[in-house]
Amino acid sequence: MLIGRLNWVVVVTFLSFLSTDLFAKSLWSDNSLTYLSGKHYRVGDPKKTVLTFEHASGHSWGDVFYFVDRLKSNNGSNETYMEFSPRLSLSKVSGNEFKYGIVKDILIASTIEMGQNETTSFDHYLLGIGFDLDMPGFRFFQWNFYHRNNDHRDNNWQLTQAWSLPFSLGEELFRYDGFIDWSSATSDVGSSVNFTSQLKWDLGQTLWQQPHQMYLGFEYVLWRNKYGIRNSPLFDTNENNLNLLLKLHF
Repeated sequence: MLIGRLNWVVVVTFLSFLSTDLFAKSLWSDNSLTYLSGKHYRVGDPKKTVLTFEHASGHSWGDVFYFVDRLKSNNGSNETYMEFSPRLSLSKVSGNEFKYGIVKDILIASTIEMGQNETTSFDHYLLGIGFDLDMPGFRFFQWNFYHRNNDHRDNNWQLTQAWSLPFSLGEELFRYDGFIDWSSATSDVGSSVNFTSQLKWDLGQTLWQQPHQMYLGFEYVLWRNKYGIRNSPLFDTNENNLNLLLKLHF
């Protein structure tokens, strides 16, 4: 309980710190809107459409990534889920390079998860350490290790890997993005692995020679013990889900 309270205090202090003028300089930003449609979801209605807004930006103090999902089920139920993930770069705030081999930077990583549907809501707070890695060909490749302060369940640990890999086939441009979340088991939930990736064709480049604006492709989700709910013969929580994807950047 004490660790969870300390996480909350540190996250609030961190976010307040980032709001000062000293740390206000923005270096780059990207926004996108994604439409997903699939029919193999687990835990609830198997058929859903998802509208996602994403924001990523780099700053003189570090970086921010956040997204908001609006999920609409075929049975008419709705759900909203969001994550807000600022990371504080030790290299940028100290003026010294935290670079070791393939490690480009070390960061203080945090995430706030919030979800709500017709029956419940939750807020989870994550705090830990992040590593940006120098991997040839990748736009970014990172690892983040968190302690999770959870609503309605015991606290646990999470390891997250995220990447973005652009590539081309002939004159056509593609991008392969994704993440892997592993969270540890507790007395009330099982360990969980969520492997989500997107394979996208740069439709904007092909149609009107404007790259990185419109993508068409697929998102594939492989999720074991979804939401930490242990899979069983009576309740299948192992998800294999292929979604049609359309994504617009602006």
